[in-house]
Parts: sequence; C-alpha cells; structure tokens
Amino acid sequence: MATTTLITGGARSGKSRFAEQFATAYGAPLCYLATAQPLDAEMDERIACHRVRRGSDWHTVEEPLALPQTLSRLDGSYRAILVDCITLWLTNLLLQGREDADQEGQVIAEVQRLAATLRSMTTPVILVTNEVGMGIVPEHRLGRLFRDLAGQASQILAATCDEVYTVISGIPLKLK
Repeated sequence: MATTTLITGGARSGKSRFAEQFATAYGAPLCYLATAQPLDAEMDERIACHRVRRGSDWHTVEEPLALPQTLSRLDGSYRAILVDCITLWLTNLLLQGREDADQEGQVIAEVQRLAATLRSMTTPVILVTNEVGMGIVPEHRLGRLFRDLAGQASQILAATCDEVYTVISGIPLKLK
C-alpha cells in the first residue's frame, strides 16, 4: 500500500497550493484528479488558474462522481495522484438527483468505497478537503446534510490516511 495523505482546511486557506507542493516531492508525472465541474464562468476561471499554476508536470483527469473507480484505473500510471477536492465530490454526489430516505447512507457508502480503494492503491494519493464544521449551523436541510456528510467523510478518510494535515492561513500543520 502506498502512502495516503489528507489535507484539510478552510476556504482559501492555501490547502490546494500546499497539496500541489507536497505532491511534487514524488516527481513527475503527476496526476491532478479534479472533482470540480465548470458550471459557470467563475469556476472556469478558477480551474484555468489552477492549471496554469501546476504547470507541465501534471496531467489533469476530471471526474465529478466515480472517484474510487477512477483512482483504481489510474493506479500505477503516475508517481502521485492529487484529488482536489473531496467536498466538491460530496456536493456532486448529493446533487446528482437522488433525494430519497437513504441519501446520506448512499453517500457514506461511496466514501467507504473510496477509503477501501485508498487502502489498495500502489500510487501515493493526496486528498484535499474543506473543513466546513467550524461555522454556523446551516439554515436549510441540504446545507445541514452537506455539513454532516463532510464531517463524516473527513473522519472516515482521516482514519484511513497515513498522514493528515490542516492548513491555516497558508501554514500547514501535521495532525497525524
């Protein structure tokens, strides 16, 4: 099993930049597994800035939903794989149209599939996620569900990963 690393932090804390720098220690070629979907001009611009910042050592693979399957498919093809980000992946899973009584259970089952995939990887994997549980309680059901799922997912993935960092104001702190 290869080393797995979880990097968490608040919005715009510097966690993606730290994750990219962390991954470059493995050498090229590197894979950036993007879960974002370019649904508007602002997101298009963010994605373009990230690509320019990363440079030519990186190959980008876009996958908004089938994260465990895509990681398995990419295993062994790169020196390291950076997944950015878990919270956008959770959002994509929540918004794909399944609103039933067990929506939460279905999403957590996907997180557990991801954790199992991480344990079987031969390529180092770095995961980026957002810490969303330190703010106010969301007013709406979907916001509360998302916050709860993000917290559960972070706990499952942190327990699975070999290393865990949080980034605050651009400063990484090793937790595990």
